[in-house]
Amino acid sequence: MAADALITLPSSFGPKETMDRLEAEITAKGMTVFARIDHAAGAAEVGLPLRPTELLIFGSAKAGTPLMQARQAIGIDLPLKALAWEDAAGKTWLSYNEPAWLAARHGVAEQSATVVNTLANAIAALVKEATGA
Repeated sequence: MAADALITLPSSFGPKETMDRLEAEITAKGMTVFARIDHAAGAAEVGLPLRPTELLIFGSAKAGTPLMQARQAIGIDLPLKALAWEDAAGKTWLSYNEPAWLAARHGVAEQSATVVNTLANAIAALVKEATGA
């Protein structure tokens, strides 16, 4: 079952290269990378298998702050996150939450439409470059 408002796109690259490409694009656009988490490495540390799975936490105070000024609780979903992962068939995917869904979830969709649309377009462009789509 697909998760609500979770955008998942195929990548032409493996999970690590996809995440490397996404991180480079984010940095090139002047955004901040706050953390990169290798879930598979964490699983391996406790003796559990997990296919390659990496999470990138990133954002921009210029884009995120207006959303938090409108509704501070949206900070639970900010900064943004993207997950590169490999499925059982060896295919790589990149998933992220749709910004409009985040805004709607926190009741700021109407008052923050311009910011949300700008954010959605920026993320789509970053993901396109990262996945080779």
